[in-house]
Amino acid sequence: MKVPLSAVVDATIGVKWVVSEAGSERAASLQRASLLAPDVFVTECANVLWKKVSRGELTSAEACLAAATLERSPVTLIATRPLLEAATRLAIDLKYPAYDCFYLLVASERGIPLVTADERLLRLVRGVPAALLATLPAVISLAELDG
Repeated sequence: MKVPLSAVVDATIGVKWVVSEAGSERAASLQRASLLAPDVFVTECANVLWKKVSRGELTSAEACLAAATLERSPVTLIATRPLLEAATRLAIDLKYPAYDCFYLLVASERGIPLVTADERLLRLVRGVPAALLATLPAVISLAELDG
C-alpha cells in the first residue's frame, strides 16, 4: 500500500522515527505525508521513551536526544480538550483506552486514515461491530505500507 498523502499517526510511529527498531524505515517514509496527531502524542512518546530507559533498551541520554528530536517532528498536534466527551464515549463503547480513541477521532473528523504499529489497536478495529465500525476511520497497519 502506498503512503497516504495525509494521515494521523500515533506514538508507535513517532518513536520509530527516533529509535531504531522493527518498522523504523517504513515509519520514516510517512514523514513525506501531511501528518496530524492529537496532543496526547507528545505524552505517549515521552512515556514510551521512559519505558525503554527503565527496561534498559535506551540510556537516559539516548532517550532525551530522541525526545528532543521528536519535538521537531513533522506532526501537527491537535488539541484534545474539544474531543474529551467524544473520546470518553468512544472508549466506553469500544471498551478501550481513551488515549487511543483520541487518535481515532482526529482521523475520523478529518476523513484521513490512522497509521499505527499498535497490533492491539489493529485487532480491536478489525473486530468492531459493523454499526460502530462505520463511525471509525480507516486504520492502516505500518506493516502494510510500502517502505
